[in-house]
Amino acid sequence: MISVSNLSIQFGKKPLFQDVNIKFTPGNCYGVIGANGAGKSTLIKIISGELDSTTGSISMEPGERMAVLKQNHFEFDEFTVLDTVIMGHSELWAVLQEKNDIYAKPDFSEADGIKASELEEQFAEMDGWNAESGAAELLSGLGIKEALHYKLMKELSGKEKVRVLLAQALFGNPDNLLLDEPTNDLDLETVMWLENYLANFENTVIVVSHDRHFLDSVCTDIVDIDFGKVKMFSGNYTFWYESSQLAARQQANQNKKAEEKKKELQEFIARFSANVAKSKQTTSRKKMIEKLDISDIQASTRRYPGIIFQQEREAGDKIFSCSGLSKSLDGEVLFKDVEFTIEKGEKVIFLSRDPRAMSALFDIINGIEKADSGNYEWGVTITPAYLPLDNTEFFEEPITLIDWLAQYSSDTSEVYLRGYLGKMLFSGEDIYKKANVLSGGEKVRCMVSRMMLRNANLLVLDTPTNHLDLESIQSFNNSLINFGGTVLMSSHDHEFIQTISTRVIELTPNGIIDKLMDYDDYITSDKIKEQRENLYN
Repeated sequence: MISVSNLSIQFGKKPLFQDVNIKFTPGNCYGVIGANGAGKSTLIKIISGELDSTTGSISMEPGERMAVLKQNHFEFDEFTVLDTVIMGHSELWAVLQEKNDIYAKPDFSEADGIKASELEEQFAEMDGWNAESGAAELLSGLGIKEALHYKLMKELSGKEKVRVLLAQALFGNPDNLLLDEPTNDLDLETVMWLENYLANFENTVIVVSHDRHFLDSVCTDIVDIDFGKVKMFSGNYTFWYESSQLAARQQANQNKKAEEKKKELQEFIARFSANVAKSKQTTSRKKMIEKLDISDIQASTRRYPGIIFQQEREAGDKIFSCSGLSKSLDGEVLFKDVEFTIEKGEKVIFLSRDPRAMSALFDIINGIEKADSGNYEWGVTITPAYLPLDNTEFFEEPITLIDWLAQYSSDTSEVYLRGYLGKMLFSGEDIYKKANVLSGGEKVRCMVSRMMLRNANLLVLDTPTNHLDLESIQSFNNSLINFGGTVLMSSHDHEFIQTISTRVIELTPNGIIDKLMDYDDYITSDKIKEQRENLYN
C-alpha cells in the first residue's frame, strides 16, 4: 500500500497541485489522468522518490518493494537484456552480484564460504534460481525473441529497449508498480498481453496512459488531476468520462429537479454495471462493479476541442481504387501487390507489423512518395484531407498561428481563422504563438484545424492520436464516428479503431488481408491469425 499525505508540489509561484491525501491499496490498478501539463508524470516521480515534493510525504508498508518503468533508454546499454530485466529486483541483483564476486575470488576462505552460504539462502528465499527463466518468460510475452536475450542492450533498437525496460518493471512481482505510458511503442498484440497481465496482477498498480482501451481493461480506479487538485474515483476511464459528461449536462440543466437528477444518475450506474458484467470479464472489472457509487459522479472542468469535419460536397460512387502497389524501404519489403477498392462511407483501418508500411501507403496515395510498382486512382468527386505521421515540414517557419492557418484558407480574416483555432483550444493570445515552437500536441491540433478548413469528404489519418491528450483523443474519436464521409486510417489506439472502423486491411510483405468485419473479431479470429502468420513468414 502507498499512502500520500498532505502532498503539494510547486514550481515557481504557482502550485501544480496541493493538499493531496490518497491511498493506493493492493489488488487495485489506478489510472492517472489529466490534461497535458497537469502533473501526471510529476505525481509518479514524487511517489517513486525521483522528485521531492514541496510539502507532504509518501509512505509504504514495511518490507514492500516498488518497481518503476525507467524512461532512460541508455541507462543499461552495457548490460545484457536478461541481466537488465533481473536488475528490476535490486535486492536480488545485489545478492547475485555479491555471491558471484565471492565465488570468483582466487583465495576463497572459510569466512567467504560462510558468507556465500548466507547469500545462497537469501537468493533462494527471493526465488533467485527461477530469476532467469522468469525474466525470459516476460521478455517473450513482450515480443523480445530468445535470440536477443543475451545481447547487450546497446545492440537493441529503441522500441526493443522499451519492451525490455517494461519487463524489468514487471519482474519479480513487485508490491507496488508505477508505469508512465507503458503502451508507447508497443504493437496492439503486445498491449493486449500487458492488459491481461495487469488485469490479473494482485498488487498495487499506478499507471499513466493516453490509451483509453488500456485504462478500461486494467483500471479499477481513476486518479484525476484537474485544476490543482488530485481526486480519486471508483471505476474505469469510460465510467469516469461518461459520468462526468452526464454530471455536466445535469449541471447545465437548472430546471431539472434534484429527485430526477438522482434517479438519472442511479440509472446510469445500473446501466454501466450491467454492460460491464456482460463483457469479457477480468479480475479488475469485477472489482470495479462492486465499488461504483453515485457520489463518484461529478462534472469535470476539462475542456474538449471542437473537432467537426463537414463535407462541402457529397462524394460520388467512385471513391478510390489501386492495383499492384508495392513498396520497399532500405531493402525490406513493406507491402507487395496491394489491390483494393474503397466504397463510399467506409471507415478502414490499415494494419501492419511494420508501421512504416501504412505511412508509405498513405504518402503514395497522397502523391508525396512514389510506389515501386502499381497504380491508384481517386474518384473525380473526392476532396481528400491528409494528416501525416510526420508534420515537421509544416512548422519550420517562425510565423504566428493565425498566419500559419491563413496559408490554407481562402478566407484569411482573423475573425474567421480565430474561430477554427478556438475550436482547437487556441484562445486569446495563443493565436500569436510561433508555429516553430509548438509542442507535439499543439502541432497536431493545428493540423486538424487545417483539415477542417478543407471540408473534405475523405480523410486519410496516419496515427492521428499521437501526442494528443485524452480530451483531444475523445473528441477526435467522437467526430470520426459521426463523420458521414470516408476514412482511411492507421492507429495504435484500440478504442479508436474498434469504435470507428468498419473494415480492416492488413499490409504484409506477401500480400494483404482484407476483411469487412469488426476489429475485435479480426484480432481474435484463429483463422485470421493463421493467415497472418503465413503472410509474414
